[in-house]
Amino acid sequence: MFYKKKFLMLFFLACLFSTSLAAQDAPLPVIVAPVEERTLNSDIQALGTLQANETAHLTSHISAIISRIHFDDGQRVKAGEVLVELTNHEQVAELEEARVALADAERQLQRTKKLVDNRFVSAQELDGRQREFEVTQARLSAVEARLADRLIKAPFAGVVGLRQISIGTLLSPGTQVTTLLDDSVMKLDFSIPETLMAQLRPGLGILATAAAFPGRTFVGNIVSLDNRVDPVTRAIRVRAILNNRERVLRSGMLMSVSVASAPRQTLVIPEEALLPLGDKQFVMRLEGSADAPYAQRVRVEIGERLPGIVEITSGLAIDEQVVTHGGFRLASGQPVRIKAEIAAGESVRAALSASEAP
Repeated sequence: MFYKKKFLMLFFLACLFSTSLAAQDAPLPVIVAPVEERTLNSDIQALGTLQANETAHLTSHISAIISRIHFDDGQRVKAGEVLVELTNHEQVAELEEARVALADAERQLQRTKKLVDNRFVSAQELDGRQREFEVTQARLSAVEARLADRLIKAPFAGVVGLRQISIGTLLSPGTQVTTLLDDSVMKLDFSIPETLMAQLRPGLGILATAAAFPGRTFVGNIVSLDNRVDPVTRAIRVRAILNNRERVLRSGMLMSVSVASAPRQTLVIPEEALLPLGDKQFVMRLEGSADAPYAQRVRVEIGERLPGIVEITSGLAIDEQVVTHGGFRLASGQPVRIKAEIAAGESVRAALSASEAP
């Protein structure tokens, strides 16, 4: 009786083992997808800060009393327009004196030229008159320069900020009068990771939005990339230009930036095919003949992830097939049966319906 029970137990275990081997040898149904080559034109998202095309903090480099102010807060001014006048009574008197002296020197010079022509005086006398005229002319230019220093002008066309001064105030060197901005176009500076640097180049278009103008999009172009990467953040600054014809954008505003990077040809597979293991990525690639395919685990390097697909930079070749559904049950070398084939981004339900259709 004991031997009979032992025989039955061994027979039962042998049946289970043979059933397990048969199950392992039986091809597992899987869904596969081909490795495709596509043109990717992925968007790069960033945050940027606006600044005016040109910015000038207007000051004076001399000490003087403010006599007149010719601008109001937020006023638009032209290039060369006088904004502030400083007291200049002494310089005006010096200017008049220099003009009279120059006119007299010019008369003396012309009279001496006639006398030289008639041989009444020597050429040396003419040379002396010419030097006097040139010295007097230089003095007039110096007085005019000192007088010009008492006028604070707009270096370019733009809009002035808040006025920081009042009439009668003693303006000291370095004291800010106001800020002048050229806001005809705006500079938008933003940072991107250095790994995306090769995808950007001057001329690429950008789209920018601001919380101050919901639902509105501003169009611009990249004009330059910085000449260095920040060693701390590992990012590089990018500058774009936005047109501001309506003068609604203001310096200092925060904007969300979307950049369509340079298009590139690359390999992609469905994201479901990835089998992550730690910081590494694997896929189950189909090998063997069309009648007897089997799965082989291979390591891949991935690039950018997009909705439903992932970029493959190494490990696979175009037109190879990878398992997208059922890969976690497979071991390397295990036979498989292709239940359906889908393309990257395609619905699994649609692929199964098509495969089951008569």
